[in-house]
Amino acid sequence: MSDNSQNEYYMLKAIKCAKRGISQGQTPFGACIVNNDQILAIAHNKVWRTTDITAHAEIVAIRAACKKNKSISLKGAVIYSTCEPCPMCFSAIHWAGISMIVYGSSIKDAKKVGFNELAISNLKMKKYGASRISLVKNVLLKENLELFETWADSSKNKVY
Repeated sequence: MSDNSQNEYYMLKAIKCAKRGISQGQTPFGACIVNNDQILAIAHNKVWRTTDITAHAEIVAIRAACKKNKSISLKGAVIYSTCEPCPMCFSAIHWAGISMIVYGSSIKDAKKVGFNELAISNLKMKKYGASRISLVKNVLLKENLELFETWADSSKNKVY
């Protein structure tokens, strides 16, 4: 499988999970963590369900992957995120040792639909923190932007 088709394959897993979250009244974000072609975790945002502002899809997925691995290290793993991770999530990804972030839409896209995002891109986080994380952006961008539309059309939508 080529890098591009592999990125799209796992991104579709994150998108499907984000759609499930939207149907449950959650926000339009999903994440999938993979290491050596093995899915360690797939999660959607659970902020409203858990009343935990840190329960972003990436954090929920990292917690599950670490639990599965019985380790706080996810060294060498890749995280596929439907939206560019926020600074909190980027930091957790860095601390977990995840080597690559593959994302669809951007922090700016989330901000446009009303999310209270800190406008600090992953590229800036990488630079400021001297992180070695590789970044791949705009994977299935159209499909990831459609998550915002689906969420906006839902009667259960609310931002934080």
